[in-house]
Amino acid sequence: MSAIRIEGLVKKFGETAAVSDVDLDIPSGSLFFLLGPSGCGKTTLLRMIAGFTEPTAGRIMFGDRDVARVPANGRNTGMVFQNYALWPHMTVAENVAFGLEVRKLSRSAIDEKVRHALELVRMGPYAGRKPAELSGGQQQRVALARAVVFEPSVLLLDEPLSNLDAKLRLEMRLEIRRIVDTLRITTVYVTHDQEEALSLADGMAVLRGGKVVQVGAPRAMYRRPNCQFVADFLGDTNFLPAILVRSDAGEALYKTAAGNLRSTVAPFPREAELSLSLRPEALRMVRGGGAGGNALAGTVRSSIYLGDIAQHEIALDGCDATIRVAELNPKNPPAVGERVALEIDADDVVPLAG
Repeated sequence: MSAIRIEGLVKKFGETAAVSDVDLDIPSGSLFFLLGPSGCGKTTLLRMIAGFTEPTAGRIMFGDRDVARVPANGRNTGMVFQNYALWPHMTVAENVAFGLEVRKLSRSAIDEKVRHALELVRMGPYAGRKPAELSGGQQQRVALARAVVFEPSVLLLDEPLSNLDAKLRLEMRLEIRRIVDTLRITTVYVTHDQEEALSLADGMAVLRGGKVVQVGAPRAMYRRPNCQFVADFLGDTNFLPAILVRSDAGEALYKTAAGNLRSTVAPFPREAELSLSLRPEALRMVRGGGAGGNALAGTVRSSIYLGDIAQHEIALDGCDATIRVAELNPKNPPAVGERVALEIDADDVVPLAG
């Protein structure tokens, strides 16, 4: 396994920069996500790491080795594609063995490595089947086995779960995490699915317009985004325009059209273009009065019951804004038109500039 360091990486197609001046440090043995909307440059960045696309400028370091101009077959990387890319005329074992045969290993070595790889992904009993005889999840396991069978220093995953249904995606998330932890292999995973990244990643980078917007651990980035784009991309949130009234001793007071809110989330930006990010699950709905000091008041506009949660839309007093609230384990949803207060901890009021 190798740590990956990316320095000043640029890829232009004509005058268009698909990736622009990207710097990243990916620790050895970690599962690192490249996350962002379609067209943000994440797949182009992955293809440059793999060696399928040559950078316009910059360095890609595998350990102490700059591989930016090294062909794909000289980088010792394993790749799992979105569409699995299995040979339909070959058996499972033959698909997994293909890369080893190209490397001209002995038959006995190939058989042993294939057996071990298939056991790792729990596909040993299916070695003699063809891809068409497998489910989507099973095909994905074979693709993973093929990518790791030759013991690559880096594993690259390009939206590997996008073709699976919701239940299989959850199952395969756990399998990928287990395989990465077992092999201790440096893994770069591209997706636009926030849940995949938040549930699996050791670290991640959010991209926008070919640039890295924020890098960090999933929990830290979800709770402390550095801009409105990241806050909105990493899950649902509400934005309220605000003005900083005062800040002292680790706490700030912000004025919004719906009322004042306290925040303990530093730094406290003073820009005119300022919003407070309020996650729906961080808001507590209080009915019949008795709200605490950090609260807004409003009227229930709509309520949707989803079993484990209920989603409420509240029209705030004093302005035209509405705010979304997620109620866990709802037992008695409010009626449309009912008056409520919305409490929130100061630690969950996140001020964001721009």
